[in-house]
Amino acid sequence: MADSSADKGERSDERVGEDVALGVEDVSTIPKGTIDPVYEAKARVLNRAIQDIGMGWYQWQLFMVVGFGWASDNLWPIVTSLIFTPISNEFRPTRAPLLSLAQNIGLLAGAMFWGFGCDIFGRRWAFNLTLGLTAVWGMIAASAPNFAAIGSFAALWSFGVGGNLPVDSAIFLEFLPGSHQYLLTVLSIDWAIAQVVANLVAWPLLGYMTCQQTDEDCTRGENAGWRYFMVAMGGLTLVMFALRFFCFTIYESPKYLMGKGLDDEAVRVVHEVARRNKMASSLTVDDLKACEPEGYEHRATAAEAVKRKLEAIDLTHIRSLFATRKLAYSTGALMLVWAFIGLGYPLYNAFLPYIQATRGVEFGDGSTYITYRNSLIIGVLGVPGALAGGALVELPNFGRKGALSVSTVLTGVFLYCSTTATNSSSLLGWNCAYNFTSNVMYAVLYAFTPELFPTKDRGTGNALTATSNRIFGIMAPIVAMFANLQTAAPVYTSGALFIAAGLVVLTLPFESRGKASL
Repeated sequence: MADSSADKGERSDERVGEDVALGVEDVSTIPKGTIDPVYEAKARVLNRAIQDIGMGWYQWQLFMVVGFGWASDNLWPIVTSLIFTPISNEFRPTRAPLLSLAQNIGLLAGAMFWGFGCDIFGRRWAFNLTLGLTAVWGMIAASAPNFAAIGSFAALWSFGVGGNLPVDSAIFLEFLPGSHQYLLTVLSIDWAIAQVVANLVAWPLLGYMTCQQTDEDCTRGENAGWRYFMVAMGGLTLVMFALRFFCFTIYESPKYLMGKGLDDEAVRVVHEVARRNKMASSLTVDDLKACEPEGYEHRATAAEAVKRKLEAIDLTHIRSLFATRKLAYSTGALMLVWAFIGLGYPLYNAFLPYIQATRGVEFGDGSTYITYRNSLIIGVLGVPGALAGGALVELPNFGRKGALSVSTVLTGVFLYCSTTATNSSSLLGWNCAYNFTSNVMYAVLYAFTPELFPTKDRGTGNALTATSNRIFGIMAPIVAMFANLQTAAPVYTSGALFIAAGLVVLTLPFESRGKASL
């Protein structure tokens, strides 16, 4: 039996060498030798098992339900921007942008809690609870009696929304063969579709059933449309939750189970995924046990897991991203780009319907019907924008840097152009151009960023850029409060940030088009 275990250990080592060729190694963001070596060896065995099963029916179903998380991640910030105007008209708050501030604080808290928490209590519960909590708090928000209440509910539903991408991307990648890792980028189309759906529902409800911008007295009865809208969006999210929970069997991540010492369960899940894909897996519990040295005792409790993680925390990954002058500049510049966009995008986009309404009054056609009709038209332009981004990055002599720089600069330029609008039609045209280029920008940004980090430090690099984005996102409503949304100041500020970000992109020392990531 000892010889058999040794042979299996050797086979596991041989498989590790094949990971790079198959692309599995790129999925892992943790460098070899920096974590529990037994966990690492077992994780590589599981990676190979998933790769051997291939892309099948289970992963395609998972691709569909994970798309709900991507959709929710954009749907609810759009919801906040759409209800901003009727809420401001009804409650007359002295600092209306506090609603957006509450949302961004909830998003940051959610990303931190669910992102770290899913490593402790599992991906499966987090995968379902994020949508469930968002749906429940979203519908409850329809009963808000005052501005403080709706702000509190916005923070609570955003707490659920904030966990969608960290949890969904983790569980999807852990079931995804390395050969199909590109599907994580394809999910971006759900973002754009969510914006269209939100605006499509908002047009009749907010366009016909809320107070006009010129109304002096806006009562709850006259302004009930935004409450119906909240119920509709909460209901839609509840449907997505129900489809996930009742119509799709989500298995716990095999690597999470293995990390808890549940090797039998991890192997069972791999075999179940293989069965649903009409495949067979040769993985056995002995393959995992062969990675354990004699006398190995697994520390399986949550407390021990947290302790092990805290013991492993150091600045090695961060230092690696700043190891040379060129790499340090690349990392710092990327963080700056994400920070500028994190402030510029919500500074304008979160208040877009409000800006349209107030500018429309100046033009003499600021009805709620026109405001939300225009929001729908603007939202539709995001879909081709997301698709265009995927095509532009592969253009010769243009690549990722060119696509990202040009789209980001044009986004800022179109914002400046919107200040020259003399009627609602021209304002609509400039905002459509803005939404098209901003969706190109995000499609390229999400693909380009991880490619610029070495595989072993990619998780840390993504965390640094995401943190920069969220922190500056919290600053956006604070800036809006002091910049006065009824003036062009927020537009000028947002436009300048986009243009600056686009110029910084040009200075990045690396271009990843046509090159394999390290």
